[in-house]
Amino acid sequence: MSHAPLLKRLVVICVGMFAFAFALVPLYDVFCDVTGLNGKPSLEQAKQSTSVNEAREIDVSFTTHAQSGAPFEVQSHEYSVVVKPGAMREVLFRAKNTSNEDKVMQAVPSVSPGKAAKYLHKIACFCFDQQPLKAGEEVEFKLLFYVDTQLPEDVEELTLSYTVFDISRQIVASN
Repeated sequence: MSHAPLLKRLVVICVGMFAFAFALVPLYDVFCDVTGLNGKPSLEQAKQSTSVNEAREIDVSFTTHAQSGAPFEVQSHEYSVVVKPGAMREVLFRAKNTSNEDKVMQAVPSVSPGKAAKYLHKIACFCFDQQPLKAGEEVEFKLLFYVDTQLPEDVEELTLSYTVFDISRQIVASN
């Protein structure tokens, strides 16, 4: 009795499963971009808003945390703000390098609820660029943003969260 046909099928199934799993990451990214799910906001500078919805207010909260072992303290001056959709709002953040070495920081934003991510537009953000900080240095960064007037009516509050990474080693390795 020959097991060659069964073995052939199993190999084809395994190769197919591997190819499908490999394709899931880019497919998931495309799905998130299209739907705005997973709270992945755009990392590109937005254009300024042209209209304001004076009849509506949205609560926007800010949270930050550093990657495990990253020597940074980052926090907003205000825990939350109330904004009218379409109106520009500025929020200041304080960042400090708590180490005794020069470091490079990169902030990665996310928005909750995820469906609100495509409606939060940043004009200026420290997350757009890598931020070099000298040992012990403390700096202020400006976030300039607005919430789109097309934000679904069932979203009354959202949270903009930043995870801060120490990318100093990657910068040194690429130079």
